[in-house]
Amino acid sequence: MKRLVSWLFIALFTFSSVAAQAQQVTPKPFTIHDLINLRRVGDPQLSPDGLWVAYTITDTDKVANRRTTQIYLVAVKGGEVRQLTKEKTSSSQPRWSPDGNRLAFIAARDGVPQIWTMDINGEAVKKVSNVALGADNPLWSPDGKLLAFTSEVYPECPDDACNKLRDEEAAQSKVKAKIADRLLFRHWNAWKEGKRSHVFIVASEGGTARDMTPGDFDAPPFSLGSPTDYAFSPDAKEFVFARNTDKDEAFSTNSDLFIVPVAGGEAKRITGDNHGADLSPQYSPDGRFIAYRSQAKATFEADRWRLLLYDRQTNQSRSISNQIDNNVEGFTFAPDNKKIYAVIAERGRQPIYEISLTSIAINKLLNDGVNDDLKVSSNGNTLIFTRNSATHPAEIYRANADGSYVKALTSTNDAAMDSFGLRAVEDVTWEGAGGSKIHGFVVKPANFDPAKKYPLVVLIHGGPQGAWSDAWSYRWNPQLFAAAGYVVLMPNPRGSTGYGQLFTDEISGDWGGKVYTDILNGVVQAASAQYIDKERIGAAGGSYGGYMVNWILGHNDDPRVKFKALVSHAGVYNLTSMYGATEELWFANWEFKGNPWANPALYEKWSPHKFAANFKTPTLVIHGELDYRVPVTEGLQLFTALQTQNVPSRLLYYPDEGHWILKPQNSELWYHTVLAWFDTYLKASAPTQAKTQ
Repeated sequence: MKRLVSWLFIALFTFSSVAAQAQQVTPKPFTIHDLINLRRVGDPQLSPDGLWVAYTITDTDKVANRRTTQIYLVAVKGGEVRQLTKEKTSSSQPRWSPDGNRLAFIAARDGVPQIWTMDINGEAVKKVSNVALGADNPLWSPDGKLLAFTSEVYPECPDDACNKLRDEEAAQSKVKAKIADRLLFRHWNAWKEGKRSHVFIVASEGGTARDMTPGDFDAPPFSLGSPTDYAFSPDAKEFVFARNTDKDEAFSTNSDLFIVPVAGGEAKRITGDNHGADLSPQYSPDGRFIAYRSQAKATFEADRWRLLLYDRQTNQSRSISNQIDNNVEGFTFAPDNKKIYAVIAERGRQPIYEISLTSIAINKLLNDGVNDDLKVSSNGNTLIFTRNSATHPAEIYRANADGSYVKALTSTNDAAMDSFGLRAVEDVTWEGAGGSKIHGFVVKPANFDPAKKYPLVVLIHGGPQGAWSDAWSYRWNPQLFAAAGYVVLMPNPRGSTGYGQLFTDEISGDWGGKVYTDILNGVVQAASAQYIDKERIGAAGGSYGGYMVNWILGHNDDPRVKFKALVSHAGVYNLTSMYGATEELWFANWEFKGNPWANPALYEKWSPHKFAANFKTPTLVIHGELDYRVPVTEGLQLFTALQTQNVPSRLLYYPDEGHWILKPQNSELWYHTVLAWFDTYLKASAPTQAKTQ
């Protein structure tokens, strides 16, 4: 009897232990609430002595419907994280002074964003800039005496007092009408209001700021440009910046680099022979070269970004990345002037490469995930960068300069992410149009069971020259679709970046051609898996992805696959009306070989609205009023066509959003609405009309 009791005790103990372990490893469901509340880590800045990294964390207050950014500090060797700023308003863009004693940053503590400085304990806070329309993107001069920054101006104003007066008059006026005398009068989600972006310089101890880029042009360029489009020379005597001086900016990507003495003088153009974009200048540590990213083809925003070196002694430029047939997304010089470290977009990842400046040899150092924000220590021994993947948002990492000893310095979201047990993306390939090999990703639910049948959701990326990556996303997060019980296919068809420039080029003038076959063939292959229910397939996409959803809507007759539900977000619907209302006209002119009246054939051939009579598939339409890239009338036309033909459809309209849905509560509604739409048609017996929420 005692032996039996002992055996039962052991059995019960063993069973309890196994059950407890099983309970511990059961993934927690990943929800929309979880996604919104993740902390967003970014912008790592390495101190001059190589001992510290300043960076930012952005937290979301869903109730207040806003996000706040603060500055943090962590040692390069790892350890405890320190929060440096704790104001109710955001503090962002930390930048180390050359002596490492201070950090400049941007904050709107007096109502308007300005440059402030603080010591590395977050104390001795001082306001540096005081410009009427606000400061952004601070950059120290190498001698620590100056700070460069950007600010908007009215180009006809002679001083900052004039800028302030003009802005106050516009804000106080009860007349909100807008007047435009030329194109590109609005961009992305905002009207220009007669303003230009200029680069200023101010003493690091404060004082009157000086405009380094006067004139009726934007610096950095209004389109394609970035905050990294200006730099000081190592001796702090020269300044380089990017600017587009073409008369019709709506038709031009022709930004050039200019150099100007810091003390003042005439700006000199140094890249005038190239009619594509020239951006992202950086001086080499010895001052001999200016490296920059360049596109060779005029008016083509998706041309390959090459890495060029401008020799300040010979005034000549040469490419050092011809052996790389993908985009150079970012780079930094090694302190010995012998090499450059670069991040390259490549087959759904973003590895870090080392490029020799003498032999032009190239060596891949780091391959996992999507790496960015690359910095190198002053002794050349350490790389600092961000890394994210489809299973984890960005954290700060360090590695030796040869790519060894990779270590995460922050673990901001580790505890939360570990509890979800998200599955890594699976690389898949298939044969597309003309026998080309097409690559993409599959994401499965955390609790995936191969013995079950799952509905399939196909996510189609925008661009069209873009790509799905093994990367974290807040706007189109495949893990949320997987957590809702779907297997997700993310194809990278013709037009995608990271597969060579020819592959990217092949979509131009062929928007509904080879790319459509590429996608359908991938869906057919994915649906052939035993765990996929071929009768429950949906597709969703935004921008060009929305265009392709609209194209599928009019061509949903392939005998191999039938889409049962669609989601079109900010999708191009009528190519001719789109041309008349979008802002960056170089894009349409390149993609369709001219405008609608000069080359109507391509606009007629590839416009989804021409096939509206074929619309039968239940479709959710989403659009924002402030979308000036794909204007809201595109979505309204699509919804009207669906409704007039009694196709089950719903319109989700945002009066306060643009091309992207960014506000926390708006994002939450977006995910709930999209997933509910798919649930209605892919998880239940499809009704004749969508359920009312």
